[in-house]
Amino acid sequence: MRIAGQDGERQKYALTSDEDDNDFWGPAYEAEGLFTPLPDEKGARRVRLTGLLPQGGLLKSVGHVGSRRAPAGNAWINLLDGDGVTMGSYFVGQVTVVDVEPSARGAGLVDVTVTLWCEDALPGADAAWDLIRAGQLDHTGTWHDLASEDRRAWLSVALWSRGYRQQGRPDAPTGQVFTIDGQFIVDEDSFYCAIGEAINGPGGYFGWNLDALDDCLIGGWGASTPFTLLWGSSAQARARLAERVPVGDRDVSLFDLLLEIFEGQGVSVVLR
Repeated sequence: MRIAGQDGERQKYALTSDEDDNDFWGPAYEAEGLFTPLPDEKGARRVRLTGLLPQGGLLKSVGHVGSRRAPAGNAWINLLDGDGVTMGSYFVGQVTVVDVEPSARGAGLVDVTVTLWCEDALPGADAAWDLIRAGQLDHTGTWHDLASEDRRAWLSVALWSRGYRQQGRPDAPTGQVFTIDGQFIVDEDSFYCAIGEAINGPGGYFGWNLDALDDCLIGGWGASTPFTLLWGSSAQARARLAERVPVGDRDVSLFDLLLEIFEGQGVSVVLR
């Protein structure tokens, strides 16, 4: 159900039980606190779902705030575009209702505060989701000015939104030429931002660690090997990707290891 608020804004989130796909918990306008840092490695987030229309298992828990029956269980929190289509989802565990109050969003709606566990909703990721929702992630280089911690969040959204944004698009055929600009590659995460964009367009995903990159090169993630990678400003990138990485009984620079991975999967890298 999509409801327009007094300002015309529509819900950005919807929750569904992890145990029963038919157990819809309701839509909400905001999920304040979902993209904040965890208190510690094992800490739960405190999230305020504003303008919520609680249904199903969540509605039952809302009626038992403060009691042993307030836990609602595990769920998926879906991020919605302007038409109510799911762009991506996060698993949230041990959802427990701790407070309920009438919402200023509209009659019959409530603001529900819950505690929950969610490892995948990284701080800063909400900004990237907002760009996708607004249709503004449509030009290259948007990630260039991101802080280092925000690049990791950017990559997470590239991964979780991939199915929505690529809509089953097949891999590019073999023999393609892709180009990355080394002047914007300042660390490992920025390399993944660059190659994801080169192969799959703005906000595209093509790995966010070495194992994931190797998996993407097998196929099914936007490109088919063999292909050619033109690496501009490669000397700058080499200097910045100098971190030593253990490989068996030796260690190599991250830059050289990337070249080895590409060569092993049939990618011809042209350094410029």
